[in-house]
This record gives sequence, C-alpha cells and structure tokens, in this order.
Amino acid sequence: MVFPVDAESTTGEVRVPNEDVAEAAFENPDVLIPFASIDPAKGKMGAREARRLIEQFGVRGFKFHPTIQQFYPNDPKAYVLYEVIAEAGLPAIFHTGHSGIGTGVRGGGGIRLKYSNPMYLDDVAVDFPDMPIIMAHPSFPWQDEALSVCLHKPQVYIDMSGWSPKYFPPQLIQYANTLLKHKMLFGSDFPLITPDRWLSDFEQIEIRSEVRPLILKENAAKLLSLDT
Repeated sequence: MVFPVDAESTTGEVRVPNEDVAEAAFENPDVLIPFASIDPAKGKMGAREARRLIEQFGVRGFKFHPTIQQFYPNDPKAYVLYEVIAEAGLPAIFHTGHSGIGTGVRGGGGIRLKYSNPMYLDDVAVDFPDMPIIMAHPSFPWQDEALSVCLHKPQVYIDMSGWSPKYFPPQLIQYANTLLKHKMLFGSDFPLITPDRWLSDFEQIEIRSEVRPLILKENAAKLLSLDT
C-alpha cells in the first residue's frame, strides 16, 4: 500500500496529490495498491474529494495520521469523511503510538503524541462497525490498549510496520501467535525501514510457522479482497 499524508492545515506544507499516487499505482498494479490521505480539517470538501478518488481513481483505502493532523480520531469533525469510506466498504489506517517525527527535537517539533492513543479508535469502531480499521505500528506506549481494541472489535486490525520486529513487545508477539493471528498485518514503513530489513528481523523472532504466512500475506489479502 502506498499513500501520501495530507496535513496542510497543521503544517502549511502542500501535500503530494492523491491523484499522483493513484496514477502511479495504476501503472504498477502488480506491486502497488493506492491509498489516499485527506486532512480531516477539510470537512465536507474532504468528503467530496474522498468520493471522487474512490469513484474515479480506484483508491482502495485511506490513511490518517492523528499526530501530525492534530485531531483525535473520535472527533465528530472527521465523521463526515469516515461516512464516505464506510459507505464504500474501504479500510482506514491510522497512525498509532509514538512518532519518530519530532523525536529529540526541541518541543518535539510541536508534535503532540496524545492524538495517537489507539483507545480513541474504539469509539470509531463502535460508530462505524462496517469500516475496517487498521492500527498502524506497534502502539508504544499503549500496546495493551491496541491489543484490547483489536481483540474486542471484529473489524480492527494491527499492522506491524514502523518498528524492527526485534523490538516488538512480548505481548504483541504473544497475541500475534494466538488470539490475533488473523488480525496482524505485515508492513515495513518504507523508506524509514526497508522491507528487506523488516523481513530479516522478522525471521529472528518467535512467530509460529503456521502464523507467518498469515501475517505476511493471507490476512491482508483477505482484508483487501485480493486474489491470491
């Protein structure tokens, strides 16, 4: 999955157009699946853009980064956008947990970590029970909250991107091997972590042999309705 991040309202930076990402994916359909990103601050205008991207560009899901976009995922202002995504039956992926962006910078670069506590997604899962929700990354320091929401809400998944597997907390590995083995998804967070490095480190952790293909391919293929 490839996507930009639209945070124009908080950063003032002009985003990479969603259309450019979708067109690149269209030209490379064997390796790329287009997701879009729309700043929730854009409200109804953003919802109209989401519908157009789905209908005209074949976008397959949407990315949100609450830490950078500075919104709580359960803020009603974002719901007009979720409604379009849910209507299309597409997944929404949310950054959760710590952010490398701003780490070590004075004042954290203005980044407020509180927005990416995965517990806020519990409300979203209740209010949009048919919209698949992917919690991106091991959710340090809220790993237990993420596991609880994922276990409790049928349409919630966890992607394992953004951290080298050798740093995964024990409880994440425990649930990946057992109760949540069908709800864990591979991800690297390229270019910050390359797929080769992630896969190499993944081989070194104690994941059951029958679970590995679920995480690396089968769970995502089912979630995204891909032919395998």
